[in-house]
Amino acid sequence: MTNTGGGGPRPRTSWWREGAITTLAFALCLLGGVLQVDDTLSPPSVSAYVIAVVSCAVLPVRHRAPLAALAATTAVGVLVPPLGLLLTPLIVTPAVITAYSYSLAARTERRAASAVVLTSAALAAAIPAFGDFSWKDASRMGVVAAFPLVAGVLGHSVRNRRAYLEAVEERARRAEQNRDSEARRRVAEERVRIARELHDLVAHQITLANAQATVAAHLFDTRPEQTRTSLKELVETTSNALDELRATVGLLRQSGDTAAPAEPAPGLSRLPTLLESFRRAGLEVSVHQEGTVRPLPPGVDLTAYRIVQEALTNVTKHAGTGSARVRLVWTGDRVTITVVDNGGGTRTAPAVSTGPTVSTGPTASTGPTASSGPSASAADRSPGYGLIGMRERATAVGGHLSAGRRPEGGFLVSAQLPLPPAQDPTRDRDRATTTEEGQMTDGEAGDTP
Repeated sequence: MTNTGGGGPRPRTSWWREGAITTLAFALCLLGGVLQVDDTLSPPSVSAYVIAVVSCAVLPVRHRAPLAALAATTAVGVLVPPLGLLLTPLIVTPAVITAYSYSLAARTERRAASAVVLTSAALAAAIPAFGDFSWKDASRMGVVAAFPLVAGVLGHSVRNRRAYLEAVEERARRAEQNRDSEARRRVAEERVRIARELHDLVAHQITLANAQATVAAHLFDTRPEQTRTSLKELVETTSNALDELRATVGLLRQSGDTAAPAEPAPGLSRLPTLLESFRRAGLEVSVHQEGTVRPLPPGVDLTAYRIVQEALTNVTKHAGTGSARVRLVWTGDRVTITVVDNGGGTRTAPAVSTGPTVSTGPTASTGPTASSGPSASAADRSPGYGLIGMRERATAVGGHLSAGRRPEGGFLVSAQLPLPPAQDPTRDRDRATTTEEGQMTDGEAGDTP
């Protein structure tokens, strides 16, 4: 493709093509100088050579200065009749070529059309301006005027075609960039989602296992039966953790999408099982609900379950208390989840829920103190991602989460999650009645002979 603008170095093939175009234009221009008025041929005169050489010498610069090249070839074409030559489309071949090139390279369509029309008019006006004018001259004038116009139309069409192809390529390039950025964004979101799920899974199970192991170690000498119970629960907890981790890693290693999950995602329907697992680890949890319980969308249901799970996990890990309160308030457009504890800081030892209640805090008189256990370095650990994950989950479903210490002591986590619009029972009943009546009508119509 010929370079239509700029003064940079041109490819070698482009020089060969320019030489071929210039040679062809010179031959046609010289052939036009051989034609005479009476349709005879004569040897080319000096004027014919001058016209051909001057007009064709301008052609190589038509890409850098198309308007100047068009003006120069037009001026040479206008000088053809005064030099005693016959003005034909052949002798103005350089002007036709520059008209095509200028239409191809002009900045605006109006400027290109104006220049080409002026060229055509100047060449056509040169015929009656010098010498006699006959009907043959009129037809020749029309042909001479038509050639630059046709060349301009062709140049305009090629220009539009190139602009269209460039626009298509640009759209394809931008679409490719958008696809890449969208793919990177989805990968980042998926990584955050996987990290959040693994955090919730591992933090919950490992926290329960740590609490059960601490209870077993604390009561190993004083209460062997209770120690054995705690160890059994520890084995069950670690086994469940391994199963869930194995299932999660198995899903991540699959190359394609699964047809359906192995089991449904957890929701508030599994809240009793979740609370029982914390009670076995030594955390007494009370639940209070207000309002009419309604089914939640799967995403909101999973978010509510994970928020309660993570909040109670933080109570087990960090709060110096053995109890927590969970409150669910159902209103018209949202459900508010509140998890509160009365602790004052990092837990020092868990409370035991199986059997008689035993205080195992710093004031306990039996067993080792918890300051020598694993939780002694909790203050030195880096902050986790539990609150960040809960906020991300709540925001993802259109809700809001707030967390912080209470003035009276303890910690509070409160999340507000949206609910789907409540269905009107009266409307549903009317709709059901209408459906039944329609079915009965259809049945009666079908029984009519």
